[in-house]
Amino acid sequence: MIHRRRFVSLAAAGALVPQFPVRYALAQAWPSRFVRLIVALAPGGPTDLAARLIAEPLSRMWGQQVVIENKPGAGGNLAAELVARSDPDGYTVLFATSSLAVNRNLYRTLGYDPVLDFAPIAQLTSFPYYMFVPNSLPVKSVREFIDLAKARKLTLASPGTGTAPHLTGELFTRMAGIEMTHVPYRGAGPVLNDLIPGRVDAYFASGALLENMRAGQIRGLAVTGSKREPAAAELPTMAEAGVPRFEASSWHGLFVPAKTPPHIVKKMNADALSALADPAVRAKLDQNGYGIVGSSPQELAVLLKVEIDKWGSVIKDAGIRIE
Repeated sequence: MIHRRRFVSLAAAGALVPQFPVRYALAQAWPSRFVRLIVALAPGGPTDLAARLIAEPLSRMWGQQVVIENKPGAGGNLAAELVARSDPDGYTVLFATSSLAVNRNLYRTLGYDPVLDFAPIAQLTSFPYYMFVPNSLPVKSVREFIDLAKARKLTLASPGTGTAPHLTGELFTRMAGIEMTHVPYRGAGPVLNDLIPGRVDAYFASGALLENMRAGQIRGLAVTGSKREPAAAELPTMAEAGVPRFEASSWHGLFVPAKTPPHIVKKMNADALSALADPAVRAKLDQNGYGIVGSSPQELAVLLKVEIDKWGSVIKDAGIRIE
């Protein structure tokens, strides 16, 4: 006969045993529903395209749909703040660009901290910009463009004040010793619509516009990276074209809210790197001028801090400030 006190203690001990596998099962359950991938730019643009390329293989690996949610506005701050304030459960992910680093110094106040409020997952790509001009502009090189800009005031288009293409253009004007009138637009599409007919004189854009260049709609003068790009090897670097030491690039990366469980961060990183290894994904990213990186969370954290410092000095020198 079992003594009552011993029966109770055995029952209590038995109740404890299942907790370990239950906790383990819960830890392994992510994701058990769809994952939101928040993109800070409008549908149809190059950033949206890159996000969708990554979302497709992740959906297959996770057995759950990765749903793209476009949240354009406020230079990327709407999307970043949405993710920063989301539950740290791995179901809301920011598809970030360099604007996450830029905005720290660009805006007087932010509703989030780009370093403290996010956990980095992986840098996905790195890519330079290309300097494009309309066919009607009488220049065929960066040096000719600089000479023309010294003779008359030219315009610099961008998809918005403080965006990476805008800051790349500002860096160019300072290093080339010229002045240009900035013409901000609300997105990349409207810029292209005015660049082709020559209503603006220059635009720094990603390799997504190489297709327009090859179609004869616009002219490419140079690439802003430190080396020539296989996607357009005929275009010189800005340094080769007459602006020594010029280098500017952007990137895509995944971030989740701070305090997201480490096992989710680890799985996301591993699966993001696997998605980048997909031949179809690699081919499409290469086609659009995106260099594949695939970093650790720690490497992305370092990149973010370096970018904050780099673009902070450009913003200060250009006197750019958004309330």
